[in-house]
Amino acid sequence: MKTHSPILVMSITALSDIAQRRFVGLGGDVCAAGAKALGATEFEVAAGEQASVNAIGAILIEAAGAISAGAEVESDANGKAVTLSAGISNGYALDAATADGDIIRIVRGI
Repeated sequence: MKTHSPILVMSITALSDIAQRRFVGLGGDVCAAGAKALGATEFEVAAGEQASVNAIGAILIEAAGAISAGAEVESDANGKAVTLSAGISNGYALDAATADGDIIRIVRGI
């Protein structure tokens, strides 16, 4: 089991239902593909509720596919982590992911 160590946890009103361990955009919705994320949801949240968002530290995130440990990551259209290609970096993978749905640790704020 992987553990996390968030240093900064923020709350934001969720504009839509957001699954657990997904990137959240700066406006409170699921982070758009390649966009800057506020952080990752710690718990599943329904639209209109306050989302607990881990913004800085070692954070758990759901991967959308294979990611190498040490790779920079960005958000896909569902708020999952993917290897950085043309978007904005949202952290570095501390663990490798081998498949969609794998939970990995990323580090943000370094």
